[in-house]
Amino acid sequence: MATTETNILNRLYFVAGSMFVFALAVVFKLCSIQFIQGDEYRSLAKERTIRNIEIPANRGNVYSADGSLLATSIPKYDIRIDAIQPKQEVFNEYIKALADSLQAYSGVSSNTYQQNIKKARRNKNRYFLLARNISYSDYIRLRNFPMLELGAIKGGLIVEQTTRREHPMGGIAERSIGYERFDEDGNVTRAGIDGAFGAKYLRGENGKRLKQKIGNGQWKPIVDYNQQEPKDGYDVYTTIDVNIQDIAHHSLLGQLEKYDADHGCAVVMDVKTGEIKAITNLAKTDNGNYYEKRNYAVWESHEPGSTFKVMALMAALEDKVIDTSTIVDTQNGSKRFYGRTIRDSRGYGKISAARALELSSNIGLASIIDEHYSKQPKKFINRIKSWNLHDTLGVSIMGEGRPIIPEPGDKIWSKNALPSMAYGYNMAMTPLQTLTFYNAIANDGEMIKPRFLKAVKEFSQEIEVFEKEVINQKICSDKTLNEIREILKNVVIRGTGRRMYSENFSMAGKTGTARTDYNDYEEWLKDRKYVSSFAGYFPADNPKYSCIVVIHQPSTKVGFYGADVSGPVFKRIAQKIYTETPLIDEVESLEVVDAKVETEYQAFFKTAQTYITIMPDVIGLPTMDALALLENMGLKVKLEGVGTVKSQSINKGVKVKSNQIVVLKT
Repeated sequence: MATTETNILNRLYFVAGSMFVFALAVVFKLCSIQFIQGDEYRSLAKERTIRNIEIPANRGNVYSADGSLLATSIPKYDIRIDAIQPKQEVFNEYIKALADSLQAYSGVSSNTYQQNIKKARRNKNRYFLLARNISYSDYIRLRNFPMLELGAIKGGLIVEQTTRREHPMGGIAERSIGYERFDEDGNVTRAGIDGAFGAKYLRGENGKRLKQKIGNGQWKPIVDYNQQEPKDGYDVYTTIDVNIQDIAHHSLLGQLEKYDADHGCAVVMDVKTGEIKAITNLAKTDNGNYYEKRNYAVWESHEPGSTFKVMALMAALEDKVIDTSTIVDTQNGSKRFYGRTIRDSRGYGKISAARALELSSNIGLASIIDEHYSKQPKKFINRIKSWNLHDTLGVSIMGEGRPIIPEPGDKIWSKNALPSMAYGYNMAMTPLQTLTFYNAIANDGEMIKPRFLKAVKEFSQEIEVFEKEVINQKICSDKTLNEIREILKNVVIRGTGRRMYSENFSMAGKTGTARTDYNDYEEWLKDRKYVSSFAGYFPADNPKYSCIVVIHQPSTKVGFYGADVSGPVFKRIAQKIYTETPLIDEVESLEVVDAKVETEYQAFFKTAQTYITIMPDVIGLPTMDALALLENMGLKVKLEGVGTVKSQSINKGVKVKSNQIVVLKT
């Protein structure tokens, strides 16, 4: 009996001791949590209930020179429903009415919506998609649908807002306008104007705000005196002229399609200021259509071919080793240089140096440069370098191709280097670099850096204004300039560009036709590929604009010479600018135009957002601004012309419906 009692007591002591040890452990753990790990756990608890939410800044807009909208950020919304959040009686009461409203919105049957949402509820789907990537006006409409109008807690409404960069002009200049894009790893791709100036001007600064979790995945702002409000990005005003841009785009597109070419570019530059008025880059897709794939005008460095003959002859004229009347023997169209044959399209015999350039004689230019520089090649290279042709332009758009100008000692240098360079081979330049030199010829010898920006603004206040930048004050003597300009006029009048000649307006420039992908000449003969180009300016005697057109790999079955392929694009651009864009020097100042456009835009935007279903009066607005406003209201806009809106098919004050078509005429 005593033994039994002893065993019971021992067990009680053991249990009591264990409980005491456990109590000590609990006390120790509580003390550890409170005093040792307290800060860590308090921080973790706070993180789960209070977060510092980043508030994205609004990205600045990109405008054309006349204030037309080229790129803007437009809010887009995904609408979902937490299918198990509403109470059963609420779900039963509103499900049919919700499905009926969704049918009216999307056209999908009400029964289908009812079945899918009920299935989502059975499967405990808290994230069922109702609409994706919709406009603000559609978002307002959907959030007022039955059940969704009850909000997140009672009705299960889930709204996700994103901001999408829109280009109101569509594919026109889209690559040059560009973007700034981040991937999941934080790597950034910056293309065009938007990319080049995103970090400095357009992006703005994100804000931060404390929010507290209130359940059901919802967060509410809380008072935080140290919160940081977002600072919106500045607006960028480019040099692009929407009318000239439209002309260049469609002129290039038509020729690419006609010649079934691989890709091409066209650039129009203001002679006196260096402002880029138009830049278009188009490439053929797998389905045969053309779109802006890469910025070839800035990026693609390639052998320029005959457009470089102008530089070669200018070097000889400026060094006074020849004059324009110097006779050169082009023989019968074939001549050997250091074991290599150079050919012309036909034999020209003995002709003047000026005529050799007019006729684009490979032999003529190769003979001139080889005869006068073969013993001192560095002299020729130094002349080319004095024009800064060996260096990049340093334009604001990223990805500029580097020119290649070989010199003695380089791996690609040989005895044939000089005669090859004389007609644009064994070297490389980008179209924009070539155009910059031709622009200097038109601009009385002053070489200007191509410029894409006019100003950066915050509303109407100027933050920074961009002025003309001079690369080279005077590339050559007036004598050389006058001689070369006369020859470039004659290229169009009686030379390789004579098919472009017009009595109605004057042009000057140089054709170019270069072989490409010809490392294996025998293989190249089986599939001949060319680069066709034309660089020049207009009017010939008092130049206003310079222009270059480069088209890669036109179908040889249709044609491949620069005069046939690229020349007509240049002529079409010049002709349309003459007839559709008056060449006037006295225009309304940029400040006045911008202030007027911004005031109108802000007024129209406020009206459009306040009365989202009422048609505003957009007459007087640039078409691209009107397009952005009306599409944000859910309307479908059909534009007839580019410029300022002169008439609208739906009158001011008329009640409009989502997806209703409105026609704007200029």
